[in-house]
Amino acid sequence: MMQSKSDIIAQDIAAKIKHEQFKANSFLPSESELTKLYGTSRETVRKALQGLNSLGLIQKIRGKGSLVLNLEQYSFPISGISSFAELSKSLGMDAQTEVLTLEKMHTLPELFKEKFPNEKQQTGFYVERLRKIDGNAEILDCDFLFSPPINELPLNAAQTSIYNYLENEKGLEVSYATKAITVEKVDDELQRKLSLKDKTAVLVASHNYLSDATLFQLTLSYHDPSKFKFVDFARRQRIRF
Repeated sequence: MMQSKSDIIAQDIAAKIKHEQFKANSFLPSESELTKLYGTSRETVRKALQGLNSLGLIQKIRGKGSLVLNLEQYSFPISGISSFAELSKSLGMDAQTEVLTLEKMHTLPELFKEKFPNEKQQTGFYVERLRKIDGNAEILDCDFLFSPPINELPLNAAQTSIYNYLENEKGLEVSYATKAITVEKVDDELQRKLSLKDKTAVLVASHNYLSDATLFQLTLSYHDPSKFKFVDFARRQRIRF
């Protein structure tokens, strides 16, 4: 799936914001200046800025321009759908992924049956990945990807980005997710994997869907509560009566 010019520009500006080339509480270059900088049309620049505005990276102020909002590094947004690889790259982190398990199964793993009791037993790929930042274990991601629509899953995709593989090699369109966040007691093995101080972890459980509303993935993502906080960004949508 080819990225649009506006998406490429938005990603570049986002990276510059994260690395403080465009500092918080300062204004981005004007639309005219960005048009010259990126060698594109003003309409393309406006689309890129609208995307950044929707994500909460900037605030467009009439008559003044685009104000860079204050973001805290290492805060993971819950409402969006991004792979760990995309997040770590955008946040400028030294992140690594260790694949602990990748196997095809003909039923949901027991933990998934417990956390997703309404899901039927199906064939799919179980993937368990330990996410490390600066060499320290921070997140344990457990995923079950249904087959079909996913009929193969190479180890390289699990090590880098499953979503990149699905979208750019298999032509699938990842669209939306529903997520539940809880604080859970975990077993000795999970405590060891994440080097937790006690048996408490933050769990983000999600159902992930393709653009045709097909459920393709269940995720259990365990986080060390002492190292990360989760943030959301919301814009008010006015309902006219």
